[in-house]
Amino acid sequence: MASHKDYLDYILDALSLLDEITYGSMMGEYILYHRGKIFGGIYDDRFLVKETPSSKTMIHSIKKECPYEGAKEMILIEEIDNKEFLKELIENMYEELPFPKKKSKRLYDLNQIEDKECLTTLFFLLLYDNDGNIDKNQ
Repeated sequence: MASHKDYLDYILDALSLLDEITYGSMMGEYILYHRGKIFGGIYDDRFLVKETPSSKTMIHSIKKECPYEGAKEMILIEEIDNKEFLKELIENMYEELPFPKKKSKRLYDLNQIEDKECLTTLFFLLLYDNDGNIDKNQ
């Protein structure tokens, strides 16, 4: 079941004391970021945060739930209406969370490509523009 946009708006309002809260949608759910770091998300209309030393310390009655099948458990936030608590929680978690890994471009070892026709096509695509002329910008 996907999360509703109204619930996202409700959670964003609860987090309104924090600067730089953003979100991204993924398969009907929402990933939440604070200053570029993922701290939690909204899954099936449940507000879940990552488990960190701060979240384990600050949340007195921890209830862990799985955001989706096969995922690592996260902590369910039930104290949604306490904006000051949420601000302190997310700010403390921030220092303990990593920045998302940057996706690097894949580099291929051309000697590993056995299909020479594929290799020829690859070079053609890299060297020539759509009109069949050598791309001088390369």
